[in-house]
Amino acid sequence: MHNIGTKSTSFVSSIAQQFYEDVTASEEGMLGDFAEICNVDLEGSRQFLKRFGPGKAGTHCALDCGSGIGRVSKGVLLPVFEKMELADMMESFLLHAHEEYLGDDADRIETYYCFNLQEFTPPKNKYDVIWMQWVACHLTDKDLMNFLMRCKKSLRPNGVIIIKDNMARQGCKLDPIDSSISRHLDIMKCIISKAGLQVLAVERQEGFPEVIMPVWMIAMK
Repeated sequence: MHNIGTKSTSFVSSIAQQFYEDVTASEEGMLGDFAEICNVDLEGSRQFLKRFGPGKAGTHCALDCGSGIGRVSKGVLLPVFEKMELADMMESFLLHAHEEYLGDDADRIETYYCFNLQEFTPPKNKYDVIWMQWVACHLTDKDLMNFLMRCKKSLRPNGVIIIKDNMARQGCKLDPIDSSISRHLDIMKCIISKAGLQVLAVERQEGFPEVIMPVWMIAMK
């Protein structure tokens, strides 16, 4: 298991790190009070990925950013890609992914990166898909833009980046508990454009309870 030490330079991510130190390494921990949405969430992601996976982007290697214990890797990405890499700031989550949660599929994980994303530079020209779920919200606008610029350089030909995250109904909304920032879809598109990326598709996740903030998926290259 390839482990790299965590650093924290962003106020947003340092508060988030304190928050996640008290979160259990489980599906319930990853989804907070909404563990019941897990299957609906994974199915929505699988269908969205189909539009950019086999036949368009390659299926050699994917990167799961803000992977947690590997819930999305296990349910969405590992059935499609030959190899995977996971990046998360919590070493405890990555250890649980490797030793328990991913089971035999852990053999296909090439590297576990224990990093905050603003400190992480993915290897160049390596990934067919980079998946970022519920993690862009823990980056400032500038950190997110810079990380997307680095991700762009790490894509293989026809590769795509997919962000799936809470999107505010208007403006930006700060969560006082974990310091996450939910942005309106137009604000997110503006950051993506500033990073030199082109939006390929946008789709709202259906089937979530009304009390949950809207969740959108954005594919870009």
